Amino acid sequence: MGILDKLKNLDAYPKINEDFYSRTLSGGLITIISSIVIILLFISETRLYFYSATETKLIVDTSRGERLRINFDITFPSLACSLVSVDTMDISGEQHYDIRHDITKKRLDHSGNVIASRQDGIGAPKIERPLQKHGGRLEHDETYCGSCYGAEESDDVCCNTCEEVHEAYRKKGWALSNPDLIDQCIREGFFQKIKEEEGEGCNIHGFLDVNKVAGNFHFMPGKSFHHSKIHVHDLLAFQTESYDISHKINKLSFGKEFPGVINPLDGAQWTQKGSSGTYQYFIKVVPTIYTDIRGRKIYSNQFSVTEHFKDGNVYSKPSPGVFFFYDFSPIKVIFTEESKSLLHFLTNLCAIIGGVFTVSGIIDAFVYHGQRAIKKKVELGKYT
Repeated sequence: MGILDKLKNLDAYPKINEDFYSRTLSGGLITIISSIVIILLFISETRLYFYSATETKLIVDTSRGERLRINFDITFPSLACSLVSVDTMDISGEQHYDIRHDITKKRLDHSGNVIASRQDGIGAPKIERPLQKHGGRLEHDETYCGSCYGAEESDDVCCNTCEEVHEAYRKKGWALSNPDLIDQCIREGFFQKIKEEEGEGCNIHGFLDVNKVAGNFHFMPGKSFHHSKIHVHDLLAFQTESYDISHKINKLSFGKEFPGVINPLDGAQWTQKGSSGTYQYFIKVVPTIYTDIRGRKIYSNQFSVTEHFKDGNVYSKPSPGVFFFYDFSPIKVIFTEESKSLLHFLTNLCAIIGGVFTVSGIIDAFVYHGQRAIKKKVELGKYT
């Protein structure tokens, strides 16, 4: 019994007989208010526990030899798909003209509705027997080998399609000024296709895989070629004085999507009000690594952008088109999802409950003793 008595003496929470309790109206109000505060803080702390927080860290980007994926979805309401080409180039000298792989074009009517694409092919009824390289028509026992019209690199090179003739001219740095005289273009209905798409718009979406160095990609009417170290677009074949480069960027991102990413150009729209010109976007790409709560990493990018329109009614008239010039920040951003441990969560709950009860007890004691002091003065007639 001596040990038990000693344990009783260690009790930090002595019990008081209920007969000695004095319950007050102010105490009841303070109890209700403190209970509501505890419940609200409990809910808030529980939400913080189940929803992870994100920590941000900045480091110098030391990566080398990486590639950049550019995802885009852009609509040109007044440019036909047969006119628009996609090109890329960077400061390392790598250039790609009229890119078609991993890119889808949709023809749009004046209301923005998608038009069913027609099947293209060789063999229109205008010319049943294609023109051979040697000048004669294709016979039944011959293999077709079309002429490149002086642009062939060697005698055994053939250009069997209008596009192959364009490509041969592009490699030579020549402009194809008379496609209406090219047998392959006539047979494939090149001009008929352009005429059919007159007044239409075009939606272009897909992705580009480029070097992780400063460069640009652009959308321009005409066919690109390189002449005297200058990037040139051949517009002679289309014979149009002005092009409407109004556009809407439905989606533009650099790399994979990750939670919380904001792409500032998504939904951006520009309408051409005057003469044709060059619309330019200057983009600063920030390399980003996002690590989720399970430790999985997403390598992506964020970006900021400014824009400028270069009017075509100036000396050294710029080519009509939409250009995206991008460069990279030397700083890499690292986002890391972090969650609180269960022990930390329980500690915060105890702190909330204990803290609120302690503060409410202090307030209750202050109010109670204040009321008693005032009541006592009133009884003695000293309170005025």
